[in-house]
Amino acid sequence: MLTFSLTLVRHGETQYNREKLLQGQGVDTPLSEVGVQQGEAVGQYLKDVRFNKVFVSNLQRAMQTAEMILRNNTHCSGMEMVLEPLLRERGFGVAEGRHKEDLKNMANAAGQSCRDYTPPGGETLDQVKLRFKKFLKVLFKQMLDEYGSSAPDASSAAQAPVPAAPDTAAAASNGLHGVPVHVLVVSHGAYIRSAIRHLVEDLKCAPPAGVKVSHMFSPCPNTGISRFVLTLSRTEAGPALSAARCVFTNRKHHLENLPAAEYCKGK
Repeated sequence: MLTFSLTLVRHGETQYNREKLLQGQGVDTPLSEVGVQQGEAVGQYLKDVRFNKVFVSNLQRAMQTAEMILRNNTHCSGMEMVLEPLLRERGFGVAEGRHKEDLKNMANAAGQSCRDYTPPGGETLDQVKLRFKKFLKVLFKQMLDEYGSSAPDASSAAQAPVPAAPDTAAAASNGLHGVPVHVLVVSHGAYIRSAIRHLVEDLKCAPPAGVKVSHMFSPCPNTGISRFVLTLSRTEAGPALSAARCVFTNRKHHLENLPAAEYCKGK
């Protein structure tokens, strides 16, 4: 068995985020000045976490954010990140580059909610979830192959209750005590929201004590952080998830002291 932590981070703000324009996959913009500040802030917040693997969407706003996290990290400054197309943002088809209100209007015209609507040429939520499931399958196999025989068993860590996190910088280590292996994923808002839904609803990750499920599914702010602790076991059919819990979702403590702290929720 192997227990590891999975920390999900959304990229920093871009100018498209600020203007509430959809980027998806076809619009590949860099971080704004505020986005760079956010990237440095989340890098400082996570600087003492010893990540063993770093997987990053191959869109530049995610790569820039991951580079800042690694550069600030005490243990991982020289680590090479793995660029993973499976972590790219949800594709919004013809709506990419357009204002979010346009997407709402398109959904209304189709008689659907904005969340469930798929623009022509875009990805459905099920297709986004399928990409995340494919990523997890690859990740689980790699974790067991590389760390399954060498890491100490910490399966109890995936089942232990999670105390409420103090609002301090030390909270960056929440959920990591006794967990031997740590994975960082840097991705995008709509993708991370879909990933959290899959982890909680389909894989039955236990939520943090006292946290409403609806809060867990709220939009992730730029450089928002979510963390899960997962335990894998080997079966004849391949790696299997035997225990899972959510430590926290959409944390933004690191942004509170920024001079231009704007928690943009655009995609």
